This record gives sequence, structure tokens and C-alpha cells, in this order.
Amino acid sequence: MNDELTNKGAAAREAARLLAKASGHAKNTAIERVADGLARRRSEILAANERDLEAGRQAGLSDALLDRLMLDDDRLSGLAADVRAVATLPDPVGETLDMREMPNGLRVGRRTVPLGVIGAIYESRPNVTVDISALCLKSGNAVILRGGREAAHSNAALAELVRDSLEEAGLPRDAVQRIESTDRALVGHMLTMRGVIDLIIPRGGQELINRVAAEATVPAVTGGVGVCHTYVDRSADVDMAVNIVHNAKVQRPSVCNALDTVLVHSAIAPTYLPRLAEAFGGDGVEARCDRRALSILGPTEALKVSPAEEEDWSTEFLSLTAAVKIVDSLDEALDHIVSYGSGHSEAIVTEDYSAAMRFLDDVDSSAVMVNTSTRFNDGGQFGLGAEVAISTNKMHARGPMGLRELTSYKWVVLGSGQVRL
Repeated sequence: MNDELTNKGAAAREAARLLAKASGHAKNTAIERVADGLARRRSEILAANERDLEAGRQAGLSDALLDRLMLDDDRLSGLAADVRAVATLPDPVGETLDMREMPNGLRVGRRTVPLGVIGAIYESRPNVTVDISALCLKSGNAVILRGGREAAHSNAALAELVRDSLEEAGLPRDAVQRIESTDRALVGHMLTMRGVIDLIIPRGGQELINRVAAEATVPAVTGGVGVCHTYVDRSADVDMAVNIVHNAKVQRPSVCNALDTVLVHSAIAPTYLPRLAEAFGGDGVEARCDRRALSILGPTEALKVSPAEEEDWSTEFLSLTAAVKIVDSLDEALDHIVSYGSGHSEAIVTEDYSAAMRFLDDVDSSAVMVNTSTRFNDGGQFGLGAEVAISTNKMHARGPMGLRELTSYKWVVLGSGQVRL
């Protein structure tokens, strides 16, 4: 079991040394070949994905997990566009930062360098195989991919495409390694591979995040669970607020930046909530409401409504379920977010500039938004090309992790014979 990981770890380490010195042109060529290959090998990739989907249906995977697992023409096209966007970004490696001359004539600065070998542990979403590989390649890092068994066939097809693209561009194919074994014990081994893996990035649910936080001796990004809020202020434009909250919940409910709780000011609730119920009801959303929201919505044919339980306020639903709470002030909304949020994505809908600025100042999350959907907390949407994860940590990266977050730096010192006295 550990032999596969040990051998592939050693190969990735050696490949990382070569990739760190690769030219930007060679890296971009490989990335473009990945994008081309997503179209050229479309039938092969979709056939592999259908095998995973069928196995998932037979295993009783939830609709949310099946949605995360599914690839189709649109998603492959979007994935290819994200990959091409990575190729157009500036090379983050080898940039000199803060070079300055000291009183003794030494020139001192920092130069950006790859982290080395990234260990990616993820569940369900095969697009992560390509996103992480492209970003690691561009930033000069090798990567060891450990996907979930539910996406084994999809991940195999996509990882082989990336490895072939590396080789076609004259780069080491071993810079991308996929662990074939689905034994969960391998995760524990990866978490302790100091000297081989430089950073662990988990992409999955709370159970995986908690395990990485508890067991990793390798530096790890251990945030990412999203309990996301949108606060509809008393001054909100009702049409705008309906559209934003509907999009945040419905556009893709199975992802971490989808809305979980909508907080509504009591002054606007009687007008706003019936409109929201109509929009939600058309897409089959279930609303778990506090007592006051329930009294406004009541039993209705337009929307499935049920009383909220305490645990609903801290739940990442990943489905067409939203908690709904009425508050009497911005202060109460902020207190609720502090108590139940996960530091991921929060939004306010308001026409009051002071309320908007206070929300931006007071909410401590990886992305804080005014008059827009939490679904925009995404590397591609933020101009990063793609992302390896969304971090809710504050060290060393926060929010969508793109190329910059996959580099470190080393100090460089240029002298002309100086010695320390």
C-alpha cells in the first residue's frame, strides 16, 4: 500500500526539481495541450465519468455528490477555458520582490520560488484533477493527486491527459502523480510525508478537513468549509435581493460558496420573503425558517417550509436547502454571522453605503461582498484562472488559492566583497 505512495512521492520530488527550472514557454505549452486534450479526448473522459456516475447511483450517492461528480460538454468546455486562462497569466516564479540597497552596499531582496510538491486530497469533483494540475504546473510545483474512489475512472482519464501533455511539451510527466489505491489509510501516510510533500491541500467535507487538521505533520490548508450568508438589509432593492439570493442558492447548490442562510431585516421581510418564496419554490428549494419567517411564509404551495432547528444555522447544506432568519438590525446580522459562520463567503444587499462599508469592515471572512452573489468567491471569477482551494485560514493564504499562493520566496543577497564586522 505505502510502496505506491513512497515511489510516486520520490518521482514527484525529482520532477519538481526539473519543473522549477522550466521556462514559462514550456509550461504554457503544456497547459495549452491540456486544454486541447479536453476537447480531443472528450468521448473518453465522458465515458469514464459515466462509469463513475453509474457506480455512484448504485451506491446511493446524494444528488449533491452526484452533481459534484458529473462532467458534461459544458463543464469540460468551462474547464478548458479555465486552463487556458491559467496559461495567459504572468509566470509567478522568479520574480524579484523588494530589492533594496543597504548602507553597506549589499543589495537585498526576495525571489519567488515554487513550494515544491503539493499533496492534493479531494472528493467527488474530477475537475479538481485538472484545476490543481494546471496551477501547480504553471507555478513550477509537482503534485500528488489523491482523489476519492467515487471519481476514480474520471480522475484516471484526466490525470493521464495532463501527464501526456507534460511529456509532449518536454517536461517531466512525473510532475503529476495520481495515487491509484483508494485505501483511506493512504491519506494518513500522505499527511506525514515531511521532506517529500511541502503542502497538503484537502478539498472535501468537514470530516476530511478535521482529519487533516488533527493528523497532518506536513503544512496544510485546513479551512474551506463554507457556511455562507447573505444579509438583506432594510434598504435593499427587493428585485436585486431576490435575484442575488436565488443565484447564490440555486445556481450550483452543491459547492462551498453557495448560500446556506439568508438573514432578512424585519422592516423588509413582509415584502421580500413572499417574493423570495416564489423564486425559491420554482426550483424546489426547502426553506428552514425561524418563527418570524415562518409566520410570514406560513404553509404555502409555492415553497416547502419547515421550522429551523438550532443546527441548521451552522450547516453547510450543499443542496437545495436554505435557512431563513429575520433580524432587527445590521448588528444582529453581524452577531449571527460571527456565531455561526465558517469564515468563507458573506454578502450584504443594501442601498445604504454606510451599512455596506460597515459590513465590509466588520465581517471577518475570506470574501465579503456587497450587492452580489457569494457564488463569485472563486478563483476563476477573481481573475486567478482557477483555484486549488478556497482557504478560510489566515496563514499562508486566504480565499481562492491561485498561482501566487503556490509560491514562496527566498532571500537573495548581491554583494561586492562585503564581510560582516
